[in-house]
Amino acid sequence: MLDFIFYPYSIAVIGASEDEKKIGHIVFKNLINQGFKGKVYPVNPKRKEILGIKCYPSVKDIPDRVDLGIVVIPAQGVSSVIQECASIGVKGVIVITAGFREIGSKGLELEQQIVEVVKKAGIRMVGPNCLGVLNTFNRMNATFASDLPSPGRISFFSQSGALGVALIDWAIENNFSLGKFVSLGNKADLNETDFLEYFGNDPDTDVILGYIEDVKNGKNFLKVAQKVAKIKPVLIIKAGSTEAGARAASSHTGALAGSDIACTEAFKKAGIIRAESIQELFEIAEIFKIKKIPKGNRLLIITNAGGPGIIAADTADKEGLKLESMSEESISFLVDKLPLTASLYNPIDIIGDATSERYKIVLEQAIKDPAVDGICIILTPQAITDVENITQQIIEKDKISDKPIFACFIGGKRVKNEINILKSNQIPCYSDPSLAVKAYKKFIEFNKIKNRKEPEYIKIEIPPKNKERVKLILDVLYNAGVSSIGDENAMEILSNYGFIFPKRALAKTPEEALKIAETIGFPVVLKVASPNILHKTDVGGVKLNLKNSEEVYNAFIEITVNVKRFMPNAYIKGVMVYEMITEGKEVILGVTYDRTFGHMIMFGLGGIYVEILKDISFRIVPLSKEEAYEMIEEIKGSKILEGVRGERPYDKESIVDKILRLSQLVLDFPIIKEIDINPYVVQHQGGIALDARIIIGSI
Repeated sequence: MLDFIFYPYSIAVIGASEDEKKIGHIVFKNLINQGFKGKVYPVNPKRKEILGIKCYPSVKDIPDRVDLGIVVIPAQGVSSVIQECASIGVKGVIVITAGFREIGSKGLELEQQIVEVVKKAGIRMVGPNCLGVLNTFNRMNATFASDLPSPGRISFFSQSGALGVALIDWAIENNFSLGKFVSLGNKADLNETDFLEYFGNDPDTDVILGYIEDVKNGKNFLKVAQKVAKIKPVLIIKAGSTEAGARAASSHTGALAGSDIACTEAFKKAGIIRAESIQELFEIAEIFKIKKIPKGNRLLIITNAGGPGIIAADTADKEGLKLESMSEESISFLVDKLPLTASLYNPIDIIGDATSERYKIVLEQAIKDPAVDGICIILTPQAITDVENITQQIIEKDKISDKPIFACFIGGKRVKNEINILKSNQIPCYSDPSLAVKAYKKFIEFNKIKNRKEPEYIKIEIPPKNKERVKLILDVLYNAGVSSIGDENAMEILSNYGFIFPKRALAKTPEEALKIAETIGFPVVLKVASPNILHKTDVGGVKLNLKNSEEVYNAFIEITVNVKRFMPNAYIKGVMVYEMITEGKEVILGVTYDRTFGHMIMFGLGGIYVEILKDISFRIVPLSKEEAYEMIEEIKGSKILEGVRGERPYDKESIVDKILRLSQLVLDFPIIKEIDINPYVVQHQGGIALDARIIIGSI
């Protein structure tokens, strides 16, 4: 536990200063003037006292126990100061000082020195190069932010200190309550996973927010996040995503898997709710003030303005929320209570002259109605609107409701105070109906995450002799400096893991191709065999549906001429002759490797247009059977596999089996970085892989 970071008995500010422009002065003053409940000791060898408090030349001279040291001295002196802290039993340090890895190699050396010191001493460190830490529950502002937000049950970690300062200021201005905040800085010791775990166990934290640019030890992060996200909502912005890595990838799968996809899939696997913007992060956090669990996703919208009601309804439809009408009994009741011009269907528009009495009638009925799971109340401050009374009605009815209620008050001066009143009564209130509904959808998602079963990861049993053969192939090729494995070697590796390939043989002359084709049986396919050619179609190296000897002979000549023209330096082993598979639908199966979260499996519609259509899905290894089925259902073209216009359905179970086998293969042999099986032809029963390529390398 990291209680000594957030609840220290005493703090030493090492580098405290009298100079109001220096961070050492601001941090010390914040602790003294904002009511920190523990003891604070300034440390500065050049001062006798600071702000009227006795100053000590060294932390070792403090005649008291010190739990936490806050370091705000030049980078060169940080290592020795931490050693002094270690000598008197300080449990944690917050190194606000900059000038470490963020400035280059010299700074990196200094950072490595302090990491060695803290590890040897058993001290935990926040930073370096961070904003600091605050805890509103004990009034500890150990940052250089100007003030403390009001106490709340939302805690926040941020990789950006500057963003942290801005968000604290925003929280104060918008009356957004925060419990704890930590700026991660360079994450040389403590990182996002440590604080995710701490906030997950913190009895004073109900909701966890985060801003990160990268993740240290992605697999450990996933492990912790999967536990925490089942008990508390975890909302994170992940910035710094790029497609540069995808452009450098050599396979279809690698090119389709940008770095952001791995993060998205990791969050999905863990149950983390991803926010796309700072505003969305805090808007979603607001919805978790609701403690009532909806029985379903049927949302009723009550509004006094048609336009905002339509916006809310459109958003609800896009988000997959059900906008069903109230029960017949409720509609019959409301007919006599509402004006003739009111709309009694969902959204219920009680029109612009609605007073608190009209809101009360509809809200009471909605709470009773079994056809309603959640209630959104929209208000625009029109001339006759008694905003204060409507606010009180919402608060009173929320107390007796077993259904979640949230509001959207659109306007400025006339609604500002009432929005704050609703929020202070733990009723979420928004100024944008679209954001309100999106936040509510995230609330429903979290309740699904809490109740979902632990995934049962499938271990595919592979015969030991098959594994030994795969290991031998990979070892020989890796030691020979081969990184791209195609043709027979790739097919043999995958065959040992249960994949089936067409009948085939290598021809070195047109005459050999004819003999092989006659043995296999027409029609056949010819493909150039070369370790230097990854995308055979691009160089005219593939000929399909060859029905007779003449077509085979001519195709052999044409392929060799094409390849020599496009890639004159390529080594050509010959031309492979394949059985032509005519029945089935083409899909792509693949593997790619993300340096943060590890291997991912890819599935999508296959063939030569895969990178254009991009109808694909990913999951992080290992996979459960349920996740494999989800991958299939997630793509837009999944309906094709169910059979169209009288076709029999295609064998999805075969695809699931192969997805799980790919997952097992890369678990057994992490040296495999990428795999393309394109196409895999799924048939009405079973399936067959037509082409394969594997990329290997150190990880």
